[in-house]
Amino acid sequence: MTGPASSRSAQGADVLDTDGRARFAHHSERRFAELLDFYGIEWRYEPHTFVLDEDEQGRPLEAFTPDFYLPAFDLYIELTTLRQQLVTRKNRKVRLLEQRHPEVRVKILYRGDYAALAERFGMEDSPVRPGS
Repeated sequence: MTGPASSRSAQGADVLDTDGRARFAHHSERRFAELLDFYGIEWRYEPHTFVLDEDEQGRPLEAFTPDFYLPAFDLYIELTTLRQQLVTRKNRKVRLLEQRHPEVRVKILYRGDYAALAERFGMEDSPVRPGS
């Protein structure tokens, strides 16, 4: 089973729209999911939230929810195609995730990575290229 049929948010809430398609936080996530579907790669959208920091009572203070999980590769993917400030924050969260959960594999796809995929695979509506 691939794509939207298996899409649930980290909180377990349904992330399907009225047409049965996954609702994504950003257009690039939808396009990336379509690419995965095209190649038959099973994916989950925001399936798990990792706690990065807790208070003395064990309540989460900071957490990270990667955009995609690819079960066949045991790999989480985080897309970051927006502002540099968000990139810096996501890089920090991935570092914390790797420190706290070294068994978890996560890869960040930056704007340039995404643009290269969009160009290589002829994806419409590709994001603005770096330096544009």
